[in-house]
Amino acid sequence: MPPIQSVLTAAQMREIETSAMRSGAVSGLALMEVAARGVVETTLRHWPEFAITPGRAAILCGPGNNGGDGYAIARLLFDKGWQVTVYATGASGTPDAKVNRSAWSELSDIHDLERFPTDQSDLAAFDIVFDALLGNGLTRPFERYGAQQAALAEAQLSDLGPRVVAIDVPSGLCADSGRVLGADGANLRDSIHADLTVTFETLCPGHLLADGPEVCGTVRVVPLGRAVSDARDMLSGPTIAARIFSPKLENLRKSPNAHKYSHGHVAVLTGGLGRTGAARLSARAALRTGAGAVTLAAPPDAMSEVACHITSEMVRVIDSPQDLSAMLADPRFRAAVFGPGGGTSPREAEILAALLDRNIATVLDADALTLLAGSPELQSLLHDKCVLTPHDGEFARLCPDIADRLKATAFTGPAYSRLDATRTAARRFGTTLVLKGPATIVAAPDGQAKIHGGSNRQAPWLATAGSGDVLAGMIAGLMARGRGCADAACDAVWLHAEAGRSFGAGLIAEDLPEALPGVFRSLGV
Repeated sequence: MPPIQSVLTAAQMREIETSAMRSGAVSGLALMEVAARGVVETTLRHWPEFAITPGRAAILCGPGNNGGDGYAIARLLFDKGWQVTVYATGASGTPDAKVNRSAWSELSDIHDLERFPTDQSDLAAFDIVFDALLGNGLTRPFERYGAQQAALAEAQLSDLGPRVVAIDVPSGLCADSGRVLGADGANLRDSIHADLTVTFETLCPGHLLADGPEVCGTVRVVPLGRAVSDARDMLSGPTIAARIFSPKLENLRKSPNAHKYSHGHVAVLTGGLGRTGAARLSARAALRTGAGAVTLAAPPDAMSEVACHITSEMVRVIDSPQDLSAMLADPRFRAAVFGPGGGTSPREAEILAALLDRNIATVLDADALTLLAGSPELQSLLHDKCVLTPHDGEFARLCPDIADRLKATAFTGPAYSRLDATRTAARRFGTTLVLKGPATIVAAPDGQAKIHGGSNRQAPWLATAGSGDVLAGMIAGLMARGRGCADAACDAVWLHAEAGRSFGAGLIAEDLPEALPGVFRSLGV
């Protein structure tokens, strides 16, 4: 199966399923049966020991169609010889869920969810708990069954209780934002934690963002059949986002007939004496990503420091905005990086203004973002060839109003998300914006956005000083080779994470550029 590109909101998924049913190509009951079969098959693949010896399952069913899936799962497991106990919040509220509830009631009892065990020793009676309570339709905090929810979360976090499989998303998690509704950011026990989450047809943003990867565990996507995929292809309006996958090889390979300047020249502006290390990381990364040449533009007091540490890069004295403008008048310069170790004095602000005035592809990181945050005048000079690469702290300084909205506890869904925040900021500044984090988001000024991250693409050792400086250089290196801003950012984000994942534990920022050749070889470049 090809990678699933689209990332859809809960409302869009409901629209797709409704459209498929309205076409007459499939019924709601048939979709529930496909979904339930997919959950059971995925669970048995994930824990193959249960495909050999049936286990003991508790199925937690809510009142909606997610609960209807749960009743169908219970029946399928029962037919495979499992011991199954069903707990429900009450009567089913949709016609299809009522049919599946009735079918299960002919096989066994349905217990009130309040009777679900809250004692850890009692939970040991189950091998797997299936969470089919709320799914992706959650719009308010999951509070009514707090004791049961807390007990299950405690069991899952302790590794002593049953495994947990969530249908769509774990109950309590907002599918559109990855935020736990009602949680203050520290107490994630306001959501059920899953070892495995089985969702349908495509991912939602909540599987990738914020608390989602921690709460969802491993995420698997189950197709719902031709009728739904056809309806997805006909979805009206743009998708909310897409996932970032490995770059196309033709965008990474070099032509055998080209020379170095065919692949662009990158200018990396350094800070003063004692502050050049970050810029040197960016410069090395730009070269390793394929830029034909890189020049470190340094103030006079830093020249000897830079010259002592570089071999493949060039160096040039830049003491004023006029010096920078004269250097960048050379058309071979196609991209620039400013900010890593750059400084925040009035002199650096003048240098930044001169750089923006040249209107070349430019990555702005670190100190450049601090300068922008404090200067509406500099912000007015931003253009559509700029890429801003803030982490959360820099984003809060750059866009305090957006960051405050993102930090506020969410009590209703769909909750405001990092995806919303990144797109809003990109539109505000008219630039591509890369919001870095465990899930990194790339948004273009036109609202198009892509997400990289989630439980299956984690690279925790990237959380190290200098990692962002390397990413800035990689983006500039790809832009120098002719990639557009958003495309260069997406490709660099994937390569950056892959370099971190391939190197593994013990990674420091200097290792990232040196890991890139191995990543390229693994891709067949």
